[in-house]
Amino acid sequence: MTAAPARFWEDTPLHRLDRGQWEALCDGCGKCCVHKLEDEETGEVLPTNVACRLLDRRSGFCSDYRNRRAYVPECVRLTNGNVRDIDWLPSTCAYRLRANDQPLPDWHYLVSGDREAVHRAGQSVRGWTVSEDDVGDMEDHLVDRVL
Repeated sequence: MTAAPARFWEDTPLHRLDRGQWEALCDGCGKCCVHKLEDEETGEVLPTNVACRLLDRRSGFCSDYRNRRAYVPECVRLTNGNVRDIDWLPSTCAYRLRANDQPLPDWHYLVSGDREAVHRAGQSVRGWTVSEDDVGDMEDHLVDRVL
């Protein structure tokens, strides 16, 4: 009898993940690629329904991940060193969850084995976002959503 494959996301600390494992944590929700506005008076971060121009809003993944910083210089690269400090990451973000030693949700594809589960669970940008190329004033696109 052989051992089941290791569920690296459950027992490997973030700092020990290899590049492939790190990238595999992304569930394709796309929520980190939704523009947020900061209230100048309160500092509160407010979500919009406006997605980065490079986000494939159907799949939830960047359409040019490798070269994204050439087109979107402000795109944040998540690392083990910064993931704990980025407070605007979605509460369901696997990087955030694992950094806090919390389990991945049942709909995460590493758990469910199904890339579409994130969309069926209503945890992705599919169906409610627009591209930044199609909007004017971002303030007109504030949404009452928890990301």
